[in-house]
Amino acid sequence: MIEVRWHGRGGQGVWTASNLLAMAALMEGKYVQSFPTFGPERMGAPIMAFTRISDEPIELHCGVYEPDIVVVLDPTLLGPSIVKGLKSNGTIIANFSKKLDELYKILGISKEEYKVYAVNATEIAVKILKRGITNTAMLGALVKATGIVKLDSVFEAIKKRFPSPIAERNIEVVKVTYESTKGD
Repeated sequence: MIEVRWHGRGGQGVWTASNLLAMAALMEGKYVQSFPTFGPERMGAPIMAFTRISDEPIELHCGVYEPDIVVVLDPTLLGPSIVKGLKSNGTIIANFSKKLDELYKILGISKEEYKVYAVNATEIAVKILKRGITNTAMLGALVKATGIVKLDSVFEAIKKRFPSPIAERNIEVVKVTYESTKGD
């Protein structure tokens, strides 16, 4: 089983990204769970969402405490707390516009501990969507970094979730982010 923890802010589509990943995995015949954790938060407040993907039925019904992968949609949330619980040699994928060396410093980790990938998802989203909503951008980065699902499955999930003109722009965001994601 692979467990993903998503970090973002209310209104950025954190749970939508988790759901799209789950939909894509479901299309590939996997078992999935997707759920958020938030209370009375409002637009802009930090939230998390979680995705579980497995070849076998998932019998866990609790939060994700030791994810394999952490995805950060909002760079203002980056810091050592993002790494909390991440499995040894886990993967971090961040919306980050600077060099990877700076990201390691911000997270307080070394290259030997985790795999780290970054992309300027905000810039890509603003250019294509005309809005800084980075959920589908980070989904593209996640697929590039991990191969967790096929890109075609992501495209199909997006087409099922959004009406045609919006879906096409989000597919373009995924493609551009997939090509732009860099990692060590």
